[in-house]
Amino acid sequence: KSQTHKSQQTTAHLCWGAHVAGGTHHAFRDYGEGFCIFSDIAVAANVLLQRYSPSSSSSSSSVTSSVSLPSQSQQQQQQYPPNPTSSPPTIRRILIIDLDVHQGNGNAALFATNPAVQTFSMHCSANYFSKRERSDLDVELPSGCDDGTYLLTLRHWLKRIEGHSFDDDDADDDADDDQNNDTQNRKRKQFDFIFYQSGVDIHANDRLGRLSVTSDGISKRNAMVFDFANRMECPLVVCMGGGYPKGEDWTSVIEAHANVYWEAHRYLADAHSKIVS
Repeated sequence: KSQTHKSQQTTAHLCWGAHVAGGTHHAFRDYGEGFCIFSDIAVAANVLLQRYSPSSSSSSSSVTSSVSLPSQSQQQQQQYPPNPTSSPPTIRRILIIDLDVHQGNGNAALFATNPAVQTFSMHCSANYFSKRERSDLDVELPSGCDDGTYLLTLRHWLKRIEGHSFDDDDADDDADDDQNNDTQNRKRKQFDFIFYQSGVDIHANDRLGRLSVTSDGISKRNAMVFDFANRMECPLVVCMGGGYPKGEDWTSVIEAHANVYWEAHRYLADAHSKIVS
């Protein structure tokens, strides 16, 4: 039993979710654009903060939600991780990794004043179709960017995010609350949940993309994000993003979309097998 409990604790963050649609990152509070009516990521992030934030208060959310939350007994039945002896999870901070070729402008605007949700968008500098918004971290790539530049840039910024002390940013706000907290000296996790907007319109064969990333480059990008989430010990939700076939041959773009999910599945299977063995 102790070994099983240890295994559950070790693998709890490897319980990922996949939304085979969504990633509608161009939707704003009161209007949509770019094929996006409402932001599924923003709705999900707000539900997590309403349900699992330390204060369990909807006031920490920057987007008004009319979602009807389940009762306390229902929440206990649905609690994560799937360990009946564990206490309910706490969501203090969420990260959105948006790797679509277009800026995640809707989510940037929706969470602009909410430090509980950090937005990271890496996109093409020559591919804005509407007003540029300000994410917590915006990284622009030049037109024609290839695998080497793309992957080196992403690796650099994921390492910067991993090494950044977000708790220093709000230390003053938390000082009074933490003064008598016996866990104040324990290093907090950077994030408690990650959303990955996995747009494949960075592909060289994409009709709207303007970048030159290959199918292999997209697979390496996905693996980089999966490794990051694993190192951060964060649950991850993968959402679809843009991807627009060019001409008669849709194969490369369709395969790139599908591979995001197959690769996530294989990554989890390999990670669990290594822990069990």
